[in-house]
Amino acid sequence: MRPGELRKAEWANIDLDAAEWRYTVTKTSTPHIVPLSRQAVDILRELQPLTGRERFVFPGARSNGRPMSDNAILAALRRMGIGKDEMSGHGIRAVARTILDEVLGVRPDYIELQLAHAVRDPNGRAYNRTAHLPERRKMMQQWADYLDKLKAGAEVITLHGHMA
Repeated sequence: MRPGELRKAEWANIDLDAAEWRYTVTKTSTPHIVPLSRQAVDILRELQPLTGRERFVFPGARSNGRPMSDNAILAALRRMGIGKDEMSGHGIRAVARTILDEVLGVRPDYIELQLAHAVRDPNGRAYNRTAHLPERRKMMQQWADYLDKLKAGAEVITLHGHMA
């Protein structure tokens, strides 16, 4: 999932009961399913009374008819004290990919499918984007639980000389 796709999330494509967000990846015009963790569903249920009557989950500041801009995401990072030399909206994907693989031990093909990347089998064919959905559900819950532990002050570990 790309930050640009998240900011364009539409309530019509989110099924909170099924804990899924379905959309078409802009870059490839490919249908994609994002399993939602319990934490993500809870946050969306909290947000629903605020923006649930609008088209977008994260509407723009100037118009409810447009999604939040990429610059709004960058501005939020900067307000949190995260400098432009430290992180970008897209950089969050790289951090998640690294931690899911190296810390949480998730299979790289599951991660790549979740990031809406084409994953090829040994014969060179791309997997169906909905492949491994049960495993990706487990991965997304594992990721959300990991983030909760960090938020609660869990020990931060070093990855190959870099702080995670």
